[in-house]
Amino acid sequence: MKLLTTVCVAVLLFSFTTWEPDFVKATQTAQQKKQLILLNFSGSDWCVPCIRMHKEIFADAGFLSMADTTLVMVNADFPRSKKHQLPAAVVQQNEMLAEKYNPQGKFPFTVLITPAGKVIKTWDGIPNQNATQFAHTVKTICDGY
Repeated sequence: MKLLTTVCVAVLLFSFTTWEPDFVKATQTAQQKKQLILLNFSGSDWCVPCIRMHKEIFADAGFLSMADTTLVMVNADFPRSKKHQLPAAVVQQNEMLAEKYNPQGKFPFTVLITPAGKVIKTWDGIPNQNATQFAHTVKTICDGY
């Protein structure tokens, strides 16, 4: 029974939005779907608040359900461990995104942008909201776009 539950949960989670690794593709998808882009800057293997944010907010089923119909999500990750090295093209893309949207190098840092690249809203650090409240805030902003 436990294995069946685990499989069902895994299937359920994979049906929701995933992080788009290619920012150009994310922009094209956002244009086609008329959605905003949620760009998150993180250090997946060293930044404790980043790890917490991904576990407590971005992995929440309610947030993922909202994001599935509302957002295109991009994670600009800056891992430090050699085990988590990213392909050179992704590193270059993430550095370009950081220069444009996160020049102060804050982690975690989340930016809600239009497909044209206009910044709508930023969050410095973990939002002072739980996953449900944060999802509602993001959805309200997206609905007004």
